[in-house]
Amino acid sequence: MRIIGGDWRSRRIQFADAPGLRPTMDKVRETVFNWLQWDIEGKLILDCFAGSGALGYEALSRGAKEVTFLEFNASAVRCIRESLESLNASNAQVHQTDAIAWLTQKSELAQFDVIFLDPPFGRDLLKPAVEIIAEKAQVGCLVYVEVEANADLSCIPANWLETKRKDAKEFSFMVFEVE
Repeated sequence: MRIIGGDWRSRRIQFADAPGLRPTMDKVRETVFNWLQWDIEGKLILDCFAGSGALGYEALSRGAKEVTFLEFNASAVRCIRESLESLNASNAQVHQTDAIAWLTQKSELAQFDVIFLDPPFGRDLLKPAVEIIAEKAQVGCLVYVEVEANADLSCIPANWLETKRKDAKEFSFMVFEVE
């Protein structure tokens, strides 16, 4: 996997071969960061269900103030930490944790400007994550959501304005702004 843009453009990153891990494809990341190009630099980013860490690395490469990675799989966490070390990234936190439990325990998510929400497909994790984030995220927070094609998005709150969306054959991805 390679980083698409920013200071680390074209740097190759290793990721764990873990069940259900699907690194966000280059073309998707390019689209997402074109959408968010003015919303990353100097911002605090939360990468829930980080997996390969691709979204968080892109954010750091493009000037994010800090990225917090949440990932449950130990080998994926190890790869994220090793990659961050190889990039000399000191502005990242990596938590080996269940994202839903972490979100539940975190009293406030208002510190985060952008939240990446790309839960493993087929595990019904979108709804509980959205419910927790909806209670705690600040107005103006941007939430990137990636889901399998035809996923039930009825859990998305009415005060989340969909600003961007793209549908592919196997998945959809979109950005919401919390109002």
